[in-house]
Amino acid sequence: MKETINLILEIMYVICGIISILCGIYALRDQKNDKRIGSAAFWIIFGLVFILGPYINPVIVGASLLVMGLITATKNIKIGSLANSSEEFREKQAAKLGNLIFFPALSIGIVAFAIAQFTPLGGLVGLGGGALAALVISLIVTKESPAMIPHESSRILQQMGATVILPQLLGALGSVFAKAGVGEVIASLMGGVIPDGNRLLGVIGYCVAMAVFTMIMGNAFAAFAVITAGIGVPFVINLGANPALVGALGLTAGYCGTLMTPMAANFNIVPASILEMENKNSVIFVQAPIAIVMLIIHIIIMYLFAF
Repeated sequence: MKETINLILEIMYVICGIISILCGIYALRDQKNDKRIGSAAFWIIFGLVFILGPYINPVIVGASLLVMGLITATKNIKIGSLANSSEEFREKQAAKLGNLIFFPALSIGIVAFAIAQFTPLGGLVGLGGGALAALVISLIVTKESPAMIPHESSRILQQMGATVILPQLLGALGSVFAKAGVGEVIASLMGGVIPDGNRLLGVIGYCVAMAVFTMIMGNAFAAFAVITAGIGVPFVINLGANPALVGALGLTAGYCGTLMTPMAANFNIVPASILEMENKNSVIFVQAPIAIVMLIIHIIIMYLFAF
């Protein structure tokens, strides 16, 4: 079964790579884009890493990412001129489709949950299956031609820009931090701040550190291993807390930080780009008060029910 899951995931990665390469080809053919060479190179390299990553030397993958970073840093990647449909056409379609337009988005979560819950394939395969199901349902609902898939995929991908690479980079950074023993360093630092045996300060320190480190990393999963090893285990779990409850609440406390950081690009920056907001941090400003309240609630629940 593990081999089957890995095969399915590899097929999905190849599909992602092909879409990215097509985006690069569209960018290269875009004569109106004065950064078309850099844009094409970025997306084609990104696609090749998705497709060839497991089969080439990791040094080459790292060098490719550095090249992509250099392209981004020198501002040689730019949104192309792939035309969107007219405002009039979109309003007409919105009125025609009504709430049916939400079905594809809902299908992602429903299919992903069903696959993860009722099959041995797991959540990652479920998420990919949900995305493919949403694509098919979108074509059925809108009655659009499948020929529009590469064009629209490229347009959205270019609109998202270089931020699409952040989740992979931040996830890898979390693993590097864990291997480098950052958790042990944090534990030694917190040992001088949190008194031995103080459950309340231990819980506050753990939840706040999860949120803050997630804001730095942009990913609660990347922060979880480091902060749980450095603070959660020695200052909360070792004092008698339920590990399952502490782990679950610790992870979601980290997501409070996700709501307040531009590093969580998929959640906060990409939507602002797609909606063409003037202030790219508008989403964060709206979410921050709620995130702080949620973080306080996490601390209270963990302190009252974890021990």
